[in-house]
Amino acid sequence: MLVLTRKTNEAIRIGDDIEIKVVSVEGDQVKLGIEAPRHVDIHRQEVYLSIQEENSAAASAEKNVLELLSKELEK
Repeated sequence: MLVLTRKTNEAIRIGDDIEIKVVSVEGDQVKLGIEAPRHVDIHRQEVYLSIQEENSAAASAEKNVLELLSKELEK
């Protein structure tokens, strides 16, 4: 993991298209501003994990439905 120190209004760049700027620091909270192309998904970690869990559950349910349909077609 790369660890960088930045102050308010300082930024880091990821590639040519993504900039992450420290907007403010208040107590133990840091506000970040992120500029990235629209096609780049940006989520907080907990939201990302929730999306992954939902996608996994949906894929599992779809697999179960396909298995049931397959068994019905074999009859």
